[in-house]
Amino acid sequence: MVEDERYCVDIITQVAAVQAALNSFNKVLLEHHIKSCVVDDIKSGDSDATVEELCRILQKMMK
Repeated sequence: MVEDERYCVDIITQVAAVQAALNSFNKVLLEHHIKSCVVDDIKSGDSDATVEELCRILQKMMK
């Protein structure tokens, strides 16, 4: 769109749509991760490291 010299507002709108789609995907992926990997790790006794990793990823997602 930039190379085609499209109107700036149209480009910003498309970028916002892509960001929203990625955020939605991240939420679904995080939910799957928690329900599978995190639960499995906690059941196996590796709760401290798993919770720390989960906290780090949540901090990254909330920036």
